[in-house]
Amino acid sequence: MADVMTSAALQAGPRGRRPRRAFSTSNIVIYGILGLVSLYYLLPLWVMVMTSLKGMPEIRLGNIFAPPVEVTFEPWVKAWAEACTGLNCDGLSRGFWNSVQILIPSVLLSIAVASVNGYALVNWKFKGSEVFFTCLIFGAFIPYQVMLYPIVILLREMGLYGTLWGLVLVHTVFGMPILTLLFRNYFASLPEELFKAARVDGAGFWGIYFRVMLPMSLPIFVVAIILQVTGIWNDFLFGVVYTKPELYPMTVQLNNIVNSVQGVKEYNVNMAATLLTGLVPLVIYFASGKLFVRGIAAGAVKG
Repeated sequence: MADVMTSAALQAGPRGRRPRRAFSTSNIVIYGILGLVSLYYLLPLWVMVMTSLKGMPEIRLGNIFAPPVEVTFEPWVKAWAEACTGLNCDGLSRGFWNSVQILIPSVLLSIAVASVNGYALVNWKFKGSEVFFTCLIFGAFIPYQVMLYPIVILLREMGLYGTLWGLVLVHTVFGMPILTLLFRNYFASLPEELFKAARVDGAGFWGIYFRVMLPMSLPIFVVAIILQVTGIWNDFLFGVVYTKPELYPMTVQLNNIVNSVQGVKEYNVNMAATLLTGLVPLVIYFASGKLFVRGIAAGAVKG
């Protein structure tokens, strides 16, 4: 009987909707528009890369879109180790290591605190938890400029003004509201039965956090890392306000190079310095792009 039914199904042919053609008119239009938009956004990057590989005599000839006739990496070397960023002429190298020293503890501290906050707000309700969460979310929408002077006073009284650790504290505090929201929404999307089963097995606050929540939360941690790395590495305002010249991050030194009014304007060095400054967040984003999309989707639909 089964053989008869199988042969009848084969004779009837395939059922369901016919698969769409790969080169239908709508697909050509959609991919064509996406291609044009991509070219539009990639064109400035192309100009920057090509300009950074040219010498100044070739740049003065114009035609900024053309590839270099003779490739030179001298502008990159000068941007990294020789360009003047104020009184010092050691390029972006000093600012790079300052940014690294600011970035690593800021990212680790802000993500650690925010993940515990989100976990507690979802699974360990306490009196006033909703008020606490509302205050955190409200803090995410306060303009940074409003808080500049009060934070200067606080850091001065704590003895941290003009230090790297003072800037680390500022980035940690300002990163917590949005990160707490992301972690809270992500942990709310996890099956509640896992938490209850762990409680039945005798696991406590930290046991459930480290053994149950963390192993399942890689995508949202990647999202948090990308957001914090991008925000902290690209920050200019906090860096110029809360540190001093010898501790300036890379973005502040880039501004000093590009906006220098002394000597000849070296566009190739400026472009190389800009690319060097933006290299770290670009590498991190492209290395973890798929997990970023997964984490954003999982942490944005529940709340």
